[in-house]
Amino acid sequence: MDERGRGQHGGPGVTTLESSVREDNRLDEMPMAPVACRICGARVLARKSSWNQTSVQWNADATARCIERADARMIATPGSRGVFVVCSALSASILEAVRCGDLSVVDETDGRQC
Repeated sequence: MDERGRGQHGGPGVTTLESSVREDNRLDEMPMAPVACRICGARVLARKSSWNQTSVQWNADATARCIERADARMIATPGSRGVFVVCSALSASILEAVRCGDLSVVDETDGRQC
């Protein structure tokens, strides 16, 4: 800050503020779990925070195996990656994993039905 109270680039002086960013520890309490698609065998890591929210972490092998991802690439405009929103087969496999107790819904208790 200069003698006029200007910070770098001539703007108003800015003092260092303490960071208000908290560490994200959600995965410590309920980590992602492997789930395999019953149609193509793609294995991803998944986490169900609620019935309305699912996190999926794809790897290169799962991306290459997924039939619905391949279909999205085939109909994409040349030179673009295409739009891929969700794999319905994998979504069904994730729901089956929840029903069988292989994948928990974070905001619920154990409801194993298989």
